[in-house]
Amino acid sequence: MRQIYLIPNIITAFGLSCGLFVVFKVNISEPGSGTYELLYSSALLLLLAAFADLLDGAVARIIRAESEFGSMFDSLADAISFGVAPSVLFLKSLSLEHGSGLSFLAVIGAMLYTICGVLRLVRFNVKANEVKKGEVASATFKKNFTGLPIPAAAAGVTSVNLFLNSHFAKSWFSLSYLSQTILLTVCMIVIGYLMISKWKFPSLKTLHFRVPSSQLVLLTVILALFILYGILYYLPLVLIVGSLGYVLTGCILTIIRLIAGKKSKTLVDFEPDPGDKE
Repeated sequence: MRQIYLIPNIITAFGLSCGLFVVFKVNISEPGSGTYELLYSSALLLLLAAFADLLDGAVARIIRAESEFGSMFDSLADAISFGVAPSVLFLKSLSLEHGSGLSFLAVIGAMLYTICGVLRLVRFNVKANEVKKGEVASATFKKNFTGLPIPAAAAGVTSVNLFLNSHFAKSWFSLSYLSQTILLTVCMIVIGYLMISKWKFPSLKTLHFRVPSSQLVLLTVILALFILYGILYYLPLVLIVGSLGYVLTGCILTIIRLIAGKKSKTLVDFEPDPGDKE
């Protein structure tokens, strides 16, 4: 392996470390103690892992250091950081009584989410290999995602959990312990299904802005400042609006495409994939 290949793999290892730290930190914490603080710090670590996941692929492409090892390492890291960590965090935040029906329901939701996340990664890797072999058009593959990407799924379930435990939710409405547990479990199952569905979700890589580079840089800086301010002071709101906004955008575009029908050219890129032969 050339030395240059170490750069994206080091970034991937950093993201994996963030996910593992969430899992280990959650497991050594006392059940029910400082739930919001635990969710808050874990959400920040998962955001770092998501940033690392975005960065390692970009760096690998820029320096032409893509490899099969890096692809496998990235998928395994994603499975832990975005597949296992959110489920462990979800179960720990509930502090359910062992052996109760409610705890069994929550475990089922967590297991389904994690299994769907792993299946989503496997399907993505299979499609990526088909692109390399020329069996699938590369432009079509990169235009959007088939199924909700696992980092977005992790952000979605974690944001809902964080928001329901924040002072924003407690000041606006009141949910019983039973209602909150059921709501979070349903969220885990629904998000899990979206990961393995054939629905299309937009890829940020396809965004193109026809504005001068200087203006684009200025707008990026301003947007970054707003995002950083929101993360520092309003993380529960920023995270739930951003993550669920992305999820709902993909769902709405796919539903519009389904209503329009195959004969229409409306949102043709969001036509759900037909059933694949496994």
